[in-house]
Amino acid sequence: MGKHIAIAGNIGSGKTTLTTLLAKHYNWEAHFEDVDNNPYLNDFYNDMQRWSFNLQIFFLNSRFRQLQDIRAQEKTVIQDRTIYEDANIFAPNLHSMGLMTGRDYENYKSLFDAVSKMIGAPDLLIYLRASVPTLVKQIQKRGRDYEDSIRLDYLRRLNERYEAWIDTYKEGKLLVIDVDNINFADKPEDLGSIINKIEAEFNGLF
Repeated sequence: MGKHIAIAGNIGSGKTTLTTLLAKHYNWEAHFEDVDNNPYLNDFYNDMQRWSFNLQIFFLNSRFRQLQDIRAQEKTVIQDRTIYEDANIFAPNLHSMGLMTGRDYENYKSLFDAVSKMIGAPDLLIYLRASVPTLVKQIQKRGRDYEDSIRLDYLRRLNERYEAWIDTYKEGKLLVIDVDNINFADKPEDLGSIINKIEAEFNGLF
């Protein structure tokens, strides 16, 4: 049976880049976040309050289908972002900021609770820890138009929730990578150090 490796981290932490590099290195199948085909992202960043619930339901549906596909495969899959991040970070953050109504949030949580009973945690979760300045620099570098309006306080709140979630994560193996002081996208030695850490975790997986 194949394994399920997942990469978690805030917006701009380098999830897609690391997913691509590790998939190439190990010849894993990569499953990416459905950004290009998301019909709500542009609207959401222009009016978060109006589109927050729609966006979170889209992600929940998209990631649940992705997980069903991953579980049906016999090869090892690496996934860019997890279903847990929506439920533990993005949706509660939108609610606490007054950008999702209590009614919508309770509806979302109820749906996630039902879905979560039908899925399993990844065999290895890799968390990319990054400070807000690092996130901003990488967001600007990739130049997505709809991300131009992301506020610093929004990124900071997300980071706080990520740290709280990771502190209590007990669903499976966890590897934390601090990306502030490394550049795995451009420096092979930095990518190599991450691969070495993954290899150490693999001893108990394969």
